[in-house]
Amino acid sequence: MNMINNNTPTAELQKLDAAHHFHPFTDKAGLAKKGARVILRGEGCWLTDSEGHRILDGMAGLWCVNIGYGRRELGEVAARQMMELPYYNTFFQTTHVPAIALAAKLAELAPGDLNHVFFAGSGSEANDTNIRLVRRYWQVKGQPERRILIARWNGYHGSTMGGGSLGGMKPIHAHGGRIDGVEHIGQPYWWGEGGDMSEDEFGLMRARELEEKILELGADKVAAFIGEPVQGAGGVIIPPKTYWPEIQRICRKYGILLIADEVITGFGRTGNWFGSQTFGITPDIMTIAKGLSSGYAPIGGSIISDEVAEVVGSGGDFNHGYTYSGHPVAAAVALENLRILQDENIVEHAANVAHPYLAERWAKLADHPLVGEAKLVGLMGSIVLTPNKARRARFASEEGTVGLRARERCFANDLIMRHVGDRMIISPPLVITPAEIDVLIDRATKSLDECYAGLKQDGLLVEKQG
Repeated sequence: MNMINNNTPTAELQKLDAAHHFHPFTDKAGLAKKGARVILRGEGCWLTDSEGHRILDGMAGLWCVNIGYGRRELGEVAARQMMELPYYNTFFQTTHVPAIALAAKLAELAPGDLNHVFFAGSGSEANDTNIRLVRRYWQVKGQPERRILIARWNGYHGSTMGGGSLGGMKPIHAHGGRIDGVEHIGQPYWWGEGGDMSEDEFGLMRARELEEKILELGADKVAAFIGEPVQGAGGVIIPPKTYWPEIQRICRKYGILLIADEVITGFGRTGNWFGSQTFGITPDIMTIAKGLSSGYAPIGGSIISDEVAEVVGSGGDFNHGYTYSGHPVAAAVALENLRILQDENIVEHAANVAHPYLAERWAKLADHPLVGEAKLVGLMGSIVLTPNKARRARFASEEGTVGLRARERCFANDLIMRHVGDRMIISPPLVITPAEIDVLIDRATKSLDECYAGLKQDGLLVEKQG
């Protein structure tokens, strides 16, 4: 009989966790010394830990629990599917009803001619699929030399070798390198990198780095450009309004495929079903995961345009796939999640109720002496921490020092906010209410006040020079 349960003392759970559980993106020794926070249950926008703390989840898990925690319908659907067909693959000219139904539903929801779905187990896997997919596309078209994918520094496309290589996170590259055939250009981060340029000028400048890179490499060598509509894990970098139109113009000019990584921005996060709709992007391929199942089951995929699917499909076997591509339980859960999003008008709630109220309250955080900028699109937002907002100054301390201190104050105040460097970010469940937004802002303000006081006390309110 398994004696580990929700009544097991926290210290015992932490000891077992430290002994056997290797956490992602974590200093194993440091966590073992501190002890992991043990989460026991979730309901709506709230989590409860093993010490009885009721925590407001301002990050929807990892950007994914769009419909909130505790929806019994998804568990019931999963149980029924497990009893009926717990698993079968989609190799060998075989399919099953959940995969068929989910692919058809996604084709209905996706914009434009994105009518074909290749399933994966996660967004990372789906972006690995995209690498092979675009290279195969150009092989079939008789241009096999078009192999290079261009992405952005500080973009995030997963942590597999392929997805991590596409992403522009140098710490990921440092742990194992990256695959060949991937190049990077600058990110559209005006506040931190725009200098004296206006936001619109900066947006055009950063977009035109794509054209410069294409010409440097040779247009006949470039297969695709990939970017998130909004850089999520990179710090919720919302691009200037001039950015995406220029990116698209350049892709079309040189015949480059455009991949929109919607792993974070998909399924209502920006106030539309997809971030591409919010920013007027017409992608050839769209990467999906996270909100597809609201995190209740692992599933991802690539939604592919008619033209790309026709070309790749005309070339014989596409030698790529995963054991769990279109897993029937995950697909059934995702279908039920999409039904809830539609039937309960959750995307509309996010756009018309939660966003306007959060935007009003979020903007006022820019008045805090520690905050240089507060930006929001839909229900994903960021604040920049700075010692001097007038000069858009960075801290003299190592980047992330102040952000980590702010995050720790949030955790101490039972609010989950994430830090990326010295930026604080949020991405709450789409079902968050105005009353819960008040709690989020009140706890965030208290945490900023405490962080600011601690920085003053420790002499860390110092600008970086040069």
